[in-house]
Amino acid sequence: MFGDDIFGSFGNGRPMSSAPSKAPPVEKALPCSLEELYKGTTKKMKISREIADASGKTLPIEEILTIDIKPGWKKGTKITFPEKGNEQPNVIPADLIFIIDEKPHNTFIREGNDLVVTKKVSLAEALAGVTVHVTTLDGRSLTITINNVIHPDYEEVVPKEGMPIPKDPSRKGNLRIKFNIKFPAGLTAEQKSRIKKLLAP
Repeated sequence: MFGDDIFGSFGNGRPMSSAPSKAPPVEKALPCSLEELYKGTTKKMKISREIADASGKTLPIEEILTIDIKPGWKKGTKITFPEKGNEQPNVIPADLIFIIDEKPHNTFIREGNDLVVTKKVSLAEALAGVTVHVTTLDGRSLTITINNVIHPDYEEVVPKEGMPIPKDPSRKGNLRIKFNIKFPAGLTAEQKSRIKKLLAP
């Protein structure tokens, strides 16, 4: 909910010219979770503004604006409600612009249309293979078996499990799994000897 002063910055002065001028746009951030941007949602925003009656007297009113968030929308996407600012003599009301802001997520980082998640694995798992589990933004459980050797820069790419593409929500980016390899604090002489034999060229 916005405070009553959302449009207070316009002031009450009259423009120098007799021709109506348009007040500058008012921009407000619209925070959305990654889940909301993945699935799409509807948000209702309450605003307070002033309108003028036939005599020119201004009256305060409250309105509810409905915003349909489309799947795949990105941070910075703008939704414009034309002329929803305060009404004043000889001034065309300002446009009200909501700008999508993406809340941080506990699991995923968004990079374009891709989703990136980091999994912790032991050195043994990195060398011998591992199965990881990922819960998607719509609640599905993915099981991914990795048989490749996982090095520090390795990424496992799961096609079409990223964010929906706004122009065609039936298409999606990729899920990219990165790895944080946990190395042992130390090794015995025997363990070192065995590893050298196993990894000898």
